[in-house]
Amino acid sequence: MRTTRSVPARPALIAALALATAGSLLLAPGSAGADPKPVTREGAAVDDRAARAPASATRRALTEGVPTGTATRAYPRRLVLSPDPENPGDKSLKLGLTPYHAIAPKLNALQRLGDRVSVEVTGRSAGGHRLYLVTVTAPESTRQARAQERMRELIRDAPAAAAKSREIKRDYKTPVFVNGNIHGNEWEGTDASLKTIERLATAKDAKTRDLLAHSRLYFNITANPDGRIAGTRANANGFDLNRDFVTASQPETRAMRQIELGTQPAVLLDLHGYVNGTLIEPTTPPHGENYEYDLFLKNTYANALGMESAVNALGYTPAKDGVEAAQIPFRDQEEGWDDWPPIFTPQYAAFHGTVAAHTVEIPLAVNNEEYDELPVPELRRRSAINTAVAGAAIGATLAHVREHRGTLITDQIEVFRRGATGAAQVPVSAETVPGVPGIGPEDVYTTRFPRAYVIPAGDARTQRSGPAAARLVDHLIANDVRVARATRPLRLAGRTYPQGSYVVDMHQSKRGMANVLLSDGRDISDKVSVMYDISGWSLGRLWGATVERVPSGSLRGAPLRAIGEAAPVARVPAHGDLRLRLTDPREIAALNSLLRQGVPVRRADDGSVVVPASARRAARTAAREHDVTFTATRQTGIAPLRRLRVAAAVTPGELFALREMGFDVTPVSTAALNAGFDWSGTDVLFVSAGLEHADLTAPARQALQSFLDGHGLVGRGATGAALNAAAGRLAVKPVEGNADANGVVKVTNAGGITRGAPDHGFVYGPLWFTDPGPGVRVEQSYATGNPLVSGHWRPLPGGTGGPAAAAGQASVVSGGSTVLFGTEPLFRDHPKGEFPQVARALFTVAHSASVKESG
Repeated sequence: MRTTRSVPARPALIAALALATAGSLLLAPGSAGADPKPVTREGAAVDDRAARAPASATRRALTEGVPTGTATRAYPRRLVLSPDPENPGDKSLKLGLTPYHAIAPKLNALQRLGDRVSVEVTGRSAGGHRLYLVTVTAPESTRQARAQERMRELIRDAPAAAAKSREIKRDYKTPVFVNGNIHGNEWEGTDASLKTIERLATAKDAKTRDLLAHSRLYFNITANPDGRIAGTRANANGFDLNRDFVTASQPETRAMRQIELGTQPAVLLDLHGYVNGTLIEPTTPPHGENYEYDLFLKNTYANALGMESAVNALGYTPAKDGVEAAQIPFRDQEEGWDDWPPIFTPQYAAFHGTVAAHTVEIPLAVNNEEYDELPVPELRRRSAINTAVAGAAIGATLAHVREHRGTLITDQIEVFRRGATGAAQVPVSAETVPGVPGIGPEDVYTTRFPRAYVIPAGDARTQRSGPAAARLVDHLIANDVRVARATRPLRLAGRTYPQGSYVVDMHQSKRGMANVLLSDGRDISDKVSVMYDISGWSLGRLWGATVERVPSGSLRGAPLRAIGEAAPVARVPAHGDLRLRLTDPREIAALNSLLRQGVPVRRADDGSVVVPASARRAARTAAREHDVTFTATRQTGIAPLRRLRVAAAVTPGELFALREMGFDVTPVSTAALNAGFDWSGTDVLFVSAGLEHADLTAPARQALQSFLDGHGLVGRGATGAALNAAAGRLAVKPVEGNADANGVVKVTNAGGITRGAPDHGFVYGPLWFTDPGPGVRVEQSYATGNPLVSGHWRPLPGGTGGPAAAAGQASVVSGGSTVLFGTEPLFRDHPKGEFPQVARALFTVAHSASVKESG
């Protein structure tokens, strides 16, 4: 649980907040003018859950979940869904809510009610469950549906023309997206959506007919069916999907992204729980600096007022029902519920033209301890209230859309117009956002967009860039960022870039999306006392590709060609032995695929690997599959590499990243070891979470020590460092920084483990190492001065634990058959350029241990 400091609410605007969180329900109202209770949110600063996801879930997440495009079709779109097997273990049943297996029959029945409801399957979850999108709108012929698509594209691609279009003002249907159950154990958004759809399917009143004639309403029924069934926040891979939008590692996230790209919603609701009273965004500072925040705040606040009124009008009270009045963080709280990072559903949507986007936290907790401890009648009472509250929020939003559709679309067009023309952002103020109370300088966040970004070609002779650049370019395109490629050498701002370089023209509708992915970000440590979640995420710094910022100039006449995907990198020379660099996760995956086939790969002294000419066919297959480049070499290598079997007590994101790189991984934990783990099939142990040496039984501790006496250990964070100390491995002193700190940091690489790594890393609860003993090598250090580039990292109250204390200290150390990380190189499967450090560490310690054992 992370907690912000208690701070006074904005003057004269609210008395006190009572917030329901993961383990408690705070019902007592405060007196007028009292300080609000601390804002608390689920999720520890340092994730210490041991991952247990099966490899099949990882494979499914990597290969499924991206909806394929279809030709424009009329509405309704009939789809008869086959039923799912009845599951008596579905956690929804205890709450009196709709179990997952009942959703398909319910959707079939809703489609039969008339001609307003259409159902589509947008993909499958990590656990293999279908993801359902329901569209509610008045019927459209194929011709009318094509006209809607054409107008949507005009709004995005030619916003100046769209602003003048009489057809858009008259005929365009306002898109609204309701996202339910993204956290699996926050159930009721699904049930509220189903009830709303049923009402809309048959209602005959004039307001409903008018709404559906001028709107398309999209309902993602359950964004996380795995979690809904299991009663978990995360999906089957252990991922919090509401933290995955920048990375899009999970199929559910990619499905939601595709819905947003395909529908371009002007309004979005993301239905969550549980905060009492109901929490309705907009948020507290800091606000994302890449948004057109004046337009976003104007519309989001206006809709929030309507939702607040509707929720309070339900008549629930603290005394009678345990339900507090609704709250709007922007108005009612000083800090603690920010919209700074683009990892959350509503904040991500803002970059795709959504001008009113809300997280809505319904009031009464029914998950975690409450689910296990409260009587079933009480749980069902709470769930019924929560469903009604979520339904009121949806209903109020639909009323707002019906009344203000012209303004919503006009402002969406203006978001895109500013991007396309390179117009300056408009800082929020009482003048620029009239009607929103309490706007102050603490709410003003803007940025200066560059004229362009360039991702240089990696090889001037072949015009091929490396796998990191290709991955980054494809990711930009997947997020609807327009990318071009130089057809000949290109000169910008006094610098010449080779033919084949990629260029992101920042005069485009989705410049905010481009900038939030590619820019360095900002150090906001002095802005607020603590952040809700991550505060720095620069793909330009963390994904391993070179990204050049072009601050000004003109692209007129530049030799550029728009592209729909990055140029392939795969290449294998026709003759000689082959060299494969190990500086990208795709190269690690290619290596592991060769090792699985028994190819005799040898380690080279420069950190690369040598593949014999006899394995050229296997190398070609690996190059195509993983899009990597092999080069010719005369090196012979210094030692053979073998396929590794990794036991890993790690976070879900780390487990996913290890498997993404092709390692054979068996998840372990304290409980698994105490149950009698068989170490005979393991080559190396990686520990960062969920394995506490002090909690092991004597036999488990002895078995672990016997394994470590002859095998390698890779540790990350405090848990890894503690096991290192308990096992008597590296003689170093681990120092924990502020556990709330996170962001992009500057580092200095000095060893073989970090050879070729980016000069930036990622931290979340940073750690560093002092007092190195004999045989300890510093592989990487935090930069001197202030190592934080972007994010939030303050010293602790006593002055320790801050970036100044970490500056110049070791962030990665090695020795013998042990490597320790103080950074987060695999965090949530995100900082791709850091992944190879862990892969090299695993191979290095496994090799060192085997040499020591054989010697």
